[in-house]
Amino acid sequence: MALSRTQRPGNGVSTRWVSFFCIASFFLGVLVVNRFWTDSDPVKINEASSLQKHRRKEAHPSVNCDKDASVQEGEILYQVSQTHDVIMTLDKTISSLEVQLAAARAGKVDSGEGSPMVTKSGIENLKERPKLLFVMGIITSFSSRKRRDSIRETWMPQGEDLTRLEKEKGMVMRFVIGHSASPGGVLDHAIDAEEEQHKDFLRLNHIEGYHELSSKTQIYFSTAVAKWDADFYIKVDDDIHVNLGMVGSTLARHRSKPRVYMGCMKSGPVLAQKGVKYHEPEFWKFGEEGNKYFRHATGQIYAVSKDLATYISINRHILHRYANEDVSLGSWFIGLDVEHIDERSLCCGTLMDCEWKAQAGNPCGASFDWSCSGICKSAERMKEVHQRCGEGDEAIWHTSF
Repeated sequence: MALSRTQRPGNGVSTRWVSFFCIASFFLGVLVVNRFWTDSDPVKINEASSLQKHRRKEAHPSVNCDKDASVQEGEILYQVSQTHDVIMTLDKTISSLEVQLAAARAGKVDSGEGSPMVTKSGIENLKERPKLLFVMGIITSFSSRKRRDSIRETWMPQGEDLTRLEKEKGMVMRFVIGHSASPGGVLDHAIDAEEEQHKDFLRLNHIEGYHELSSKTQIYFSTAVAKWDADFYIKVDDDIHVNLGMVGSTLARHRSKPRVYMGCMKSGPVLAQKGVKYHEPEFWKFGEEGNKYFRHATGQIYAVSKDLATYISINRHILHRYANEDVSLGSWFIGLDVEHIDERSLCCGTLMDCEWKAQAGNPCGASFDWSCSGICKSAERMKEVHQRCGEGDEAIWHTSF
């Protein structure tokens, strides 16, 4: 029997050698891969990365937040501005309707003393009245003929020009006066003759008197608002200088606003001492001695919008009248939603102040001397003030409102 031996595979490979080759192949692969990444072109890698970023941007476009925010803010501000304009227009429309209603009521009042003389036919034709920019009432008296003539010779158009001013520019100007304590007397006849010559008076159903200025002012506004349809009604003293173009331009800027009260606002002392000029008999109503009045427009010139003039007309029988007419007017608006406009161009001094501004191309709306509450010796000096402080006689015809 033959002996058994361990069998070796013919030409075979040992298991150890197989393991060795496997491990060697692994390390060789690692070295080759590392060398490949090290030698790769970084530019190509960056290009590939940029391409991927570009594709992401196309899929999700970027938004400029700052630009969009500013655009949205501009749109919001525009909408707010538009809304404010609509509210102002609506407020003006409501005020206009109230004025028409008040005008109808004014037509029903009696024609007794102190009431505007409005006829039935006049009320029926209210809607047919031309729309005006302003009515200017120049408060005058029987003894002021020279003052009136000085105004006619300077800043107030005459004759056909006065009619043209109304038709083309929407400006009505009249000297405002009532009647004497003896109607039909010499004083009234003198005014009748002057009216026949110049056609520039507004006669009031009112007895003239210096201490009746507050009452005269009330009746003027009531009569004017019943007779003319204007945006503004102006009260002017007969001893000041006025540039109509500047006044018209100033008022036109506030045409869309309701309840406007414009003038040079002041707050003077309440004078309790008897015998002094501008003494206030009712001084005790304004508090302790030495107190000042509330803010109100100085009496030389001021303007009120139509709704305020109508308010005065409706309530004239219950509006309290103080000794000073400008104080009375200011008191009538206390407690009302009124815009007080302090317009300093309506109270320039003469002559240096108004002349300097006229030479600078910015003439004043009105000029006078504070020390005289008007132009000192106005009948003699009005022509000089007009020459040095006027806007030019042709300015009013070249001004658009």
